[in-house]
Amino acid sequence: MSLTSLFRKKNIKALFTTPSHDGKLCIFHKFYQWYRCDISEVDAYNPQAALEKAEKKAAEIYKTKSTHFLTNGSTSGIIASILASCKLGDRILIWEHSHPCHKNGAKLAGAQVVEYSLPFNQEWGIHERLQGDVLEKLIAENQPKAIVVASPSYEGVVSDIPEISRICKAAGVILIVDEAHGALYPFSSNLPESAVKYADFTVQSLHKTAGGINPTALLHCNCDLDISSALELITTTSPSYPMLATIEANINYLNSKRGRKKIEELISMLKEFRERFQNVEFYGDDITKILIKKDGLSGYQLSKILFDKFNIEDERTNEKSTLLITGLGTDKAKLLRLEKAFRKLFD
Repeated sequence: MSLTSLFRKKNIKALFTTPSHDGKLCIFHKFYQWYRCDISEVDAYNPQAALEKAEKKAAEIYKTKSTHFLTNGSTSGIIASILASCKLGDRILIWEHSHPCHKNGAKLAGAQVVEYSLPFNQEWGIHERLQGDVLEKLIAENQPKAIVVASPSYEGVVSDIPEISRICKAAGVILIVDEAHGALYPFSSNLPESAVKYADFTVQSLHKTAGGINPTALLHCNCDLDISSALELITTTSPSYPMLATIEANINYLNSKRGRKKIEELISMLKEFRERFQNVEFYGDDITKILIKKDGLSGYQLSKILFDKFNIEDERTNEKSTLLITGLGTDKAKLLRLEKAFRKLFD
């Protein structure tokens, strides 16, 4: 039985269970179908077995020891990974400007945070990748139990995870990779290589680029640490089965011929888009991240022009550059709209 099959006979039962809307009281009508599918674990036959089966199949797809479905975003995956890796007093290397969940995970574990810095690119206003020689020095000086590395960065800067993994394994350091923005990587050789087969723990957000709904994510494990117990500490006992079902469907889609074709079509469109603007500077290792800047304008000014004049909203901006994110929902019409804006801005 799959997770999606749990909903097929939902409406033939009289439910005296949670959720109390019973699939009939729809307070927010835009989500009428969601209410109908929002079941409790007691409303379906052996839902835990369906989830275990779906996660086992996912592990086979990603070639991991285990893959876990997350309905509280990559945040929960990072925190669980740290809880599984560190005990009270252990040292953990965390980037000084990391996502808050990195340091929050360390706090919950009682671990001692040792902050590390990354080179700052003044021209683009972003931080660069973690270098292997820097990591070796950090490990030698601090003797950490674990390290959290964000790769790709928000702006699409990818660290050399195979090399980082080699260094960590040689030193006995647990490697946790925040690959929230790289959920498409395992499914295309035309994207950066995924951390999934190198890191002890890899966390991916399906909703950022892979077409998932907020806040669905995945936690991949390739070590013998007890990640299940760590997840139990922070995960609700009332999971959203509609969300879990979308995760199962999302992974199956990404791994299908149709899904892989969709990814390659996106990459091809983005390559053609960039080729049409030889006079525009793009930066980063991930083609799905459009990081741009324009002489004479700050990133904030460029962002404001895109929004005010072209009704285009960017994902993130800084003093030097502006970031636009694409994903499986990006089609030709959307890129054509951006192309028209670029023509007026850069030609």
